[in-house]
Amino acid sequence: MSGNILVVDDDKEIVQAIAINLEQEGFRVFKAYDGLEALEIAMSQDLQLIIIDVMMPKLDGLSAVLKIRERKNFPIMILSAKSEDTDKVLGLSMGADDYLTKPFNSMELIARVKSQVRRYTTLGDIHAKTGGKTIEIGRLCYDLETRSLFADGEPVHLTATESKIFDLLIRNAGRIFPAEEIYERVWNEPAFSAENTVMVHIRRIREKIELNPKEPEYLKVVWGIGYKIEKHGR
Repeated sequence: MSGNILVVDDDKEIVQAIAINLEQEGFRVFKAYDGLEALEIAMSQDLQLIIIDVMMPKLDGLSAVLKIRERKNFPIMILSAKSEDTDKVLGLSMGADDYLTKPFNSMELIARVKSQVRRYTTLGDIHAKTGGKTIEIGRLCYDLETRSLFADGEPVHLTATESKIFDLLIRNAGRIFPAEEIYERVWNEPAFSAENTVMVHIRRIREKIELNPKEPEYLKVVWGIGYKIEKHGR
């Protein structure tokens, strides 16, 4: 497998260890040791993934993620010593696609990296020109070939993970998907306590497509069952 990956941590030994593992898998690795350096590389290089620590000098990881998300949609994986669910939810809500706690298993890290890069590469350029096959529901128009989404004629910039979730739901509009099924289909791994992870991504999608995210007309929750895209929005 190939691709460009940025690894960010103020601990140079951790960066070097991750870089060695990734390079053995065929990836090209960029290295950064603080948030500002990470931001500079993220904006200037063609990346397929960022692995970033939270606690760093100059600019912390979460602030860097927020700034990167303003312009880039490639996957971001947070690597942190903080393992509480609230920390994971915060990281995901900031725009990360995955969250791995320290100490980590190198094989699990590589597997997650490959999954994220494969998903991002498969999705391709979500800003490409719209093709001919579309689904139109109310204010939303979704191109099935390019996976480009528009709301009121304006492009909606989804991350790779958000795009995969939305694609699954809109291609099956009206069908209710449990969080566990969404997780297994999107992350391609068994779902263990997946509700919070899926919920955070659903909330981020709502913020981008709904006029009032607190009273959604398209991406709805069916309490106790799961999530769905309504077939007929207003």
